[in-house]
Order: sequence, then structure tokens, then C-alpha cells
Amino acid sequence: MRLVFAGTPTAALPTLHAILDSGHELAAVVTRPDARSGRGRRTTASPVAEVAEERGLEVLKPPSPKDPAFVQRLRELRPDCCPVVAYGALVPQAVLDVPDHGWVNLHFSLLPAWRGAAPVQHTLLAGEELTGATAFRLVAELDAGPVYGVLTERVRPDDTTGSLQERLATHGAALMVSTLDGIADGTLEARPQPAEGVSTAPKLTTEDARVRWTVPAEQVDRRVRACIPAPGAWTGFRDRRVKLSPVSLRPEVTHLLPGELGVDKRLVLVGTGTHAVGLSDVQPPGKQPMPAEAWVRGARLESGESFAVE
Repeated sequence: MRLVFAGTPTAALPTLHAILDSGHELAAVVTRPDARSGRGRRTTASPVAEVAEERGLEVLKPPSPKDPAFVQRLRELRPDCCPVVAYGALVPQAVLDVPDHGWVNLHFSLLPAWRGAAPVQHTLLAGEELTGATAFRLVAELDAGPVYGVLTERVRPDDTTGSLQERLATHGAALMVSTLDGIADGTLEARPQPAEGVSTAPKLTTEDARVRWTVPAEQVDRRVRACIPAPGAWTGFRDRRVKLSPVSLRPEVTHLLPGELGVDKRLVLVGTGTHAVGLSDVQPPGKQPMPAEAWVRGARLESGESFAVE
């Protein structure tokens, strides 16, 4: 089939590479406009745009999928299908209707669970042990279209959003190509999603990433891992924010109050609503992440000091 691929972040790259290596014809790539990023706030192209330009592909960067110039160019390209992975903008019905076989999205959950922008984060927050990816046809309603196929993936106890999403993106690339193959040869038919089991996964905010030490230790652990790499788990200390790396569960330590800091055999501990957790790396404002014991030495921790409890 003749394809136009839509995607923006690094998570879309395995599928882009898989399509380039497939027997399908890739006519162009659609991605979000260049944006400012990093400490220097330099304007940079998306990861998908960079790879596409290196491969000599036409790259479309509409300010919105509704942009008339973009819609016209897409019609001129005459794609049979538009595969999409983490494009980052809602596609209007008029654009969905351009290719004969529609737009096929790779979503990082087992739909209808976790429809929305942050399925991997919410999977970890919920403490689920099994997740996956779904290839489905886009419709006007958010992530509600009929399903072509799924794959499953075990959630590991130490998974962060970054590590779990990387595996789903890698394994999902093969699912997308096999889906496109099935659509092309007419052997694959999309089936409606179940009406039961719908849950939503809105984008996590900075406030969502704040660690609340009064909850059980397992919930603290899940929230920290869910917010890595973004938006980044944090807590208050001496009226400033510090970012946290994954913690370890320490069920044998129960004497610390929620948020209370303690040091035991070079291990930096924090009390929660149940038992303590151990800190790994800590990132003070304006500095690089450092081992928790180095942070404690630099902060000159006093007896009974705590992270903010709100």
C-alpha cells in the first residue's frame, strides 16, 4: 500500500523504521511542528522529522491537521492508509476520510482500557501486571475505533514509563506492519471494541507528579516510576522541589513518620503511610541527579527533617 505515516516522539521511531523496511511505499511523513526544548530552549525538529529528513522523505509539519494546505497536500499524495503512532494532535473526520483504509493507530494499552494521552503512565499508577498495544482504526471519538489486533506485555516490578513504553514501541512496530499487511491483502477485519472496561488516561500534570508520603509505600513507588521520564516525580524539601528517581520498598522499616527522612547503613529512607522506602538518586534544583547519600551529605540533614507532607 501507499502510506503516509504520522508520528512525533521517539516512541514512534520503531514503527517508522519497520514501515521503511517493509514492502509498503512510504510517500511522506506527518509530524508536529518544530518546538523549543532543552535548557537553551532551542527550536528543534521532532525525532520523527529528523529520521524522515535523513531518509529523504517529504515531511509535513502542519500547525493543525485542519490546516487547509495540509489537507490539500494529503489528498494530492493519495495514500491508501495512514499509520499513526503518538502523533500528538486530534485528526478531524475530513482528514480521516482521505485514505481509503483510514488511519490506523498504534496505542500503548489494551483498549478499551486507558484511552487517552498517557496510557503507560496510568497502567503503572494502577499497579497493573499486564498491558499491551492495540492497532485500531481512528474514529472521531477518542481511541474508540474498531480493533485490528493486539499484543500483550508483562509489566515488570522495576518498570518506569520510559522502559515500558520502549518495549511496547519496539514490539508494537511489528504489530503495525502485520496489520498493514492484513489490510492490504484483505485478510484482516477490524472489530468493535468491547463496551465494558473503558478507562481514560489523561496527560499527567506536574501536580500529578508530586509524591504524597501519607499513602502506602507501594503507591509511592508506582507514582515515582509512572512519572519517569516525564513529568518527573518530585517532593518538597525546605520549601524547594527535589526530583526523585525510583525508590525501593523497605517493609522492615516502620518507625518513620510519613515524609520523615532517616539514614540507616548508608541507605536514605523516607517514611510513608505504611513502611519506608529507600531513595536512589535525588536531583536538587539546578543540579544533576546524585546518589541519595551524597545529597544527604550536601544538605546536612538534621534529625527529624521531612519531605513536605500535604
